[in-house]
Parts: sequence; structure tokens; C-alpha cells
Amino acid sequence: MGLGPGNSASPRVSFILPTYNRRDVLLHTLARVQGCGLAHDAFEVLVVDNASCDGTAEAVQDRFLSIHVLRQTTNRGPCAKNAALDVARGEFVVFLDDDSYPERGAVARMVEHFEANLRLGAAVFTTTLPDGSRECSAYPDVCIGCGTGFRRSALQAVGGLPEDFFMAAEEYDLSLRLLDGGWQVRAFDDLHVTHLKSPASRFPARIARLDARNNTLLAMRYFPDAWRIRYAAEWLERYRLMAVANGRRAAFWAGAAEGIARGLCGPRRPIGDAAFEQFAKVEQTCVRVAESVRVLGLRRILLADLGKNILAYRLAARRCGVEILAIADPRLGRRGMRFRGLPLMADADAARLPFDAVLVSNLSPVHAQLALDRWLSITDRPVLDLFEKGASACIKFRAAA
Repeated sequence: MGLGPGNSASPRVSFILPTYNRRDVLLHTLARVQGCGLAHDAFEVLVVDNASCDGTAEAVQDRFLSIHVLRQTTNRGPCAKNAALDVARGEFVVFLDDDSYPERGAVARMVEHFEANLRLGAAVFTTTLPDGSRECSAYPDVCIGCGTGFRRSALQAVGGLPEDFFMAAEEYDLSLRLLDGGWQVRAFDDLHVTHLKSPASRFPARIARLDARNNTLLAMRYFPDAWRIRYAAEWLERYRLMAVANGRRAAFWAGAAEGIARGLCGPRRPIGDAAFEQFAKVEQTCVRVAESVRVLGLRRILLADLGKNILAYRLAARRCGVEILAIADPRLGRRGMRFRGLPLMADADAARLPFDAVLVSNLSPVHAQLALDRWLSITDRPVLDLFEKGASACIKFRAAA
């Protein structure tokens, strides 16, 4: 089916945007969404106003007569998108932030991806920031709030965003349920969204607290028994170091305490082993590290980046009898900082160690590419991104020219 003129009572696509006290930013975004390239009767726009007090709802209704505004009595954060799911009429639903908008033509291509793959539950957009840099989730099979399209039947099958998260890691919660339901979550290079990442309403202390709370709760709630405590502890230590580096210790500990309490006392909804492996790629990491060791004869390695899936790389090295000399991370490589007994080092310091190869220990495609490029300019020894696009079962490696 195409996206030309159709029945205005049943648009193919529903855009859902939550907002809170960012009237001017939202109005700019809505103007760009209106120019997405679809016929006007092929889409609808639903704005969820989180009890703004800056005249947001009135401004939208004055400027855009066709846009449906759902006023909330409290600020429900990004998870307020749920309020629009029951009234959305589109076969496909696109989640945006109030400062993100799709490139013209991207949504039509999104629909083509859904039509070509009936098991596709979420199509994740490639996100570009105003400075031209990219951002994405820390895991490849996770949707992002500022630009993901969903098959509405998939959302109906697994439910919407977690109401108890408010913000931070809510996309992980939804993605895990989609994967466990047999749906695919995939990112596409031909789907583009611009994210202005407006600074208003971004409070580092709140983010530090919610990152610790929600990621702990996520692991405790959904991960299989063999992994829930290990991942919760690993993630907590990573977020603790990040909070220390940013002067947010108190916020971290408040979030950690709440996440642990909720995780221990709240309901368990563990996903299956196959869905967990699709998400965390523990066994895939072990297989690829083992193949690298066999092909290159590795004995001592550096890990590049304290990525969110660092546990899988540490386990793989242990299984293969490979020594990890250090974790090189430009954000956290301060003198004396350690992660699980491993020194965290600046790149320049780590480069002096007697390693056989550098393994990029970051599943985020954007950050993995940055780490790969960084180390290719530093060393002439092998630099491996085990999940680089196009990599086959036969491990490839790159060395600086």
C-alpha cells in the first residue's frame, strides 16, 4: 500500500510528541513534521502536553488546527506518549521528542520497511544533532524516543512505555518486551531524524538519579535469573563512575537505592533466553572474541570504552584466557579510577601498554565507530570492532596505515 491520498478517517501514520514548557521549540518541530512529505490525509499529529504553564496547548491549537492536543494534569515525562496510543488511528506510530523531526521522505521509506518485513515491530531512525554528529542507543536492538516508528499492532500486543520510569531507559523497557514478543527492533540508515536536543528541562542531577534507578530496575525486572544481578551490579558501577566524574554522587546513590528496592520488591517479568541474547549478545561476543584470539594469537588486550555491555567482553576474555590490561576511556580515564579491578586510562596512557590488540567494547554503533577511528589513529596494532557492520563470522581487523 502507498501513502498517497486515502481515507482521512484512517491515516497510515500517527506522530506522537510529548512536551512540557517548550512552546517555541515545539511549534518549530510541528512545522517540520507537517512537511514530512506525506499527503495531509495520510498522517495525524498528536501532542501530549504534560501540564505546561507557558501556553503550549493554546499556541498549538491556534497555529495548527488539525493537530490533536491531549492535556495532562501532571508532568508524566516522555512516557506520556502512552496517553496518545489509545486514540492514535494510524497503522504505524512514530514517537518523536518535541525537538526532533524526520527528514522529508523518511517516513514513507519507514512504511516501506514495515511492509517488506511483517515481523518488524520498531524501525529506529538514524539521529543527527545540529553539529552534524550522530546519537543512538547504547545497544543496537533498542528504540530511541526521539525517532522510532512502530507497528501499532506490535505496541498493542506488548503495551506502551513503562509508566513508572518517567524518563531514562523507558525505550529499553519497551524494546525488551518487543524482542520477547518475537518482534524485530532494527535501525535503518535511510531513515533520518534531526534532534535539536534543546537544553531546557535537561537536569544532570535528575538524569544521574533516573539512569541509576531505571537501569537497575530494568535489569532486575526483565533479565533472566542468571543475569539480572550481574548486569544490575555492572550497570550500577558504570553509572557510579559516570556520576563521580560529573559531580553527581548524591543523585546516583538516591537513584541506586530506589532502583534496588523496587527491583527486589517489585514484580518479575523475565524475558526468554533468546530475547536476552538478541539484546545483550553475550554468547555472540564470546564467539567473536574467541575467533579473534584464534586468528591473531591474542594474549593481552585493551578494551576501548567503558560501554554499557562491558560485562560480555570481560566474560569473553576470561573464557578465552586473555588478559585485559586496561579499559581506555577518554571520559573516565582519570588517575586511580578502576572498574571491576581494571584500570581506567586515558588513550595516550593506555597506548603505552604492551597489548596485542584493541577491542572496541561498545555496542553503540555511533560510539563504537568513534572509538574505532580514534584508535586507528593511535596505534599500528590491530583494532577490532567485533560488531562492525558487514563483519562476518571470520573476524576482520583493521590496523593503522
